[in-house]
Amino acid sequence: MKKVLYYAFIILIVFVALLLISSQFPMMKHQVMAVRSGSMEPAIKTGSVVLVTPVKKYKIGDVITYKGRGPKEESITHRIENTEVIEGEMLYITKGDANNAPDSRKITEDEIIGRTIFWVPYVGYVVNFAKKPVGLLIIILIPAVMIIVDEGRKIVKEIKKLRAKKSEKKD
Repeated sequence: MKKVLYYAFIILIVFVALLLISSQFPMMKHQVMAVRSGSMEPAIKTGSVVLVTPVKKYKIGDVITYKGRGPKEESITHRIENTEVIEGEMLYITKGDANNAPDSRKITEDEIIGRTIFWVPYVGYVVNFAKKPVGLLIIILIPAVMIIVDEGRKIVKEIKKLRAKKSEKKD
């Protein structure tokens, strides 16, 4: 049981590391982002990780992630509720599933990062934690300590075997 938990933890750490690395390269086709609010619940829960990919055409009902405006410029993941064309430019009217009214701001195609094609609940909490210095340290430190302890046990076990063989030869 310990081995299963050990390997599950290592796989989780590797998964989070890959998510962190892939989310830092916007030139990649897919981006991974964490959902920080409940505006899309119950479909996409707070703390989920979403996989976003740009597509050629967006349609009503698509869940998209677009650039936010403001000091932090955090991305927003909402559903396209309607579209309209103004002066030849396609504008998207979005709304969070949990919100009562559509967003006041209309989204241009240039602001859209991509369509949300996949999401995993609660992994975003780990990803956000890992982005902080303490989280990154823990993500590196815990597996390193686990590996060192595991290897230390193996070394002690081998030393005991060698001592047992030596004592058998003396007898």
